[in-house]
Amino acid sequence: MYEVLVKKKVLKDIGKLPEAIQKALVNLIDDLREKGPIRNEWPNFGKIGTFDYHCHLSRKWVACWHCEKKSIIIEVYYAGSRENAPY
Repeated sequence: MYEVLVKKKVLKDIGKLPEAIQKALVNLIDDLREKGPIRNEWPNFGKIGTFDYHCHLSRKWVACWHCEKKSIIIEVYYAGSRENAPY
């Protein structure tokens, strides 16, 4: 079991996301908590840095998270449009 932390900015911006994307993000967070940072079953999952990952919540929306090697803490630091994604 992993501990998932969600950045304050993500929490603040969740309400601006479409309802279906909000639900997808909750499902992703549940998966991260239960299964860890490597989520190959999510669309377009990929590594974007040494310890950073991302996946698509839909065609237009993405989430990004960080997890140090051998850590049980995962930090979701972005959830929003692909155009504004930090990668």
